Amino acid sequence: MDVAELIIKQKEYYNSGKTRSLETRLHHLRVLYEGIQRHEAAILSALQADLNKSEVEAYMTEIGYALKEISFLMKRLPALMKPQRVKTPITHAGSKGRIIPEPYGVTLIIAPWNYPFQLAIAPLVGAIAAGNTAVMKPSELTPNVSKVLARIIGELFHSDYIAVVEGGVNMSTELLKQPFDYIFFTGSVAVGKIVMEAAAKQLIPVTLELGGKSPCIVHEDARLDVTARRIAWGKFINAGQTCVAPDYVYVQQSVKEQLLRELQKAIQEQFGVRPLENKEFVRIVSERHFQRLASFLQDGIIAIGGETDASRLAIEPTVLDHISWDDSVMQEEIFGPILPMLTYSDLEDVVRTVNAHPKPLALYVFTESEQVQQNIVERISYGGGCVNDTMYHLASPYLPFGGVGESGTGSYHGEQSFRAFSHYKSVLYQSTKWDFKLRYSSSKRALKYIRKLLK
Repeated sequence: MDVAELIIKQKEYYNSGKTRSLETRLHHLRVLYEGIQRHEAAILSALQADLNKSEVEAYMTEIGYALKEISFLMKRLPALMKPQRVKTPITHAGSKGRIIPEPYGVTLIIAPWNYPFQLAIAPLVGAIAAGNTAVMKPSELTPNVSKVLARIIGELFHSDYIAVVEGGVNMSTELLKQPFDYIFFTGSVAVGKIVMEAAAKQLIPVTLELGGKSPCIVHEDARLDVTARRIAWGKFINAGQTCVAPDYVYVQQSVKEQLLRELQKAIQEQFGVRPLENKEFVRIVSERHFQRLASFLQDGIIAIGGETDASRLAIEPTVLDHISWDDSVMQEEIFGPILPMLTYSDLEDVVRTVNAHPKPLALYVFTESEQVQQNIVERISYGGGCVNDTMYHLASPYLPFGGVGESGTGSYHGEQSFRAFSHYKSVLYQSTKWDFKLRYSSSKRALKYIRKLLK
């Protein structure tokens, strides 16, 4: 596929105005919704082939999530598209102010491999709802999902409107040279910097959904049985290959041993006594990622798990104890089923240490103390998170999702997806029935009144 020619055709299609009306946007969202339902079996099969995702996990985290995103926006789209009326100051008497959401135009969506269907479709929903055209680039590391996405989108939409472009790094590089009107990228911090640099050369606005080391703080008053279940679920779902998974636990020293016992129980309840024998446990996406993760098992002491199966690219849920910030596992985002555990005595040390590192995409704190909750939420900067839970903030379409600093820029989900793919244009509708003549005058008398008006 000639990428440059594809962009030219999409720009022509967008400039024709065919993407703009409410009826068209709702129609295309409905087409996408029904298309996903029709191809559910193929999507599930592709997710199983690429990552060994079970039907339950694949539907919950990929297909069902995408469908809910579509239905949520369809109900709210008429209101979101309406121009917003704003007040005008006395100096603008007789005029009307409006803020009008308009699409950016031709957009690029680069999706990652960890949730390869959901993280391609969810941004697309925002692009369609906001009235854009889109070029989607799925990850080459999940080739079966990439092929299914190309087939579904090719069946549902003309490429002048929505297109899927498959390929590896060379294709991504070629796409980033094109004159898109907006770029939406989900992936690593390192690649995010490349995307932002390429966009900056053409002054293309971007949303970057990246990652980082997301802390999970467990205070001494936490309900440890519930805490352990929720940490185990959030960390080890998708074999830890989730950008907002708890990357490490900071537990108060006095409850560390009890938390370890509860984590052991929670892991067995959710994944079995021998997780590597669980046929539905998600595998690591590639040999390279498997070897990188396996090397972390040399750090600290293995408190839970630690077994691997290189033939299946599988690593069982693992907790590492006696970890310090000097260990290799603490130098980068883990993105796998390995959970380092650090301890603290004074919460101030936790706040100080977390703030000394790049701002994380997510943060989780488990405590019954409202004072501790407020202390953590107010004093540590992070993209989003939960109090007494992990990852569940992603499931609310009412909460925008995005990072801050190195963990990303911009946000989406629910109504925020519409806003992410929209430019909000300010328009002043001025009356010609009368004229504010003072603005044309240079006299001192005029200045006297202007000073009063502009206080």
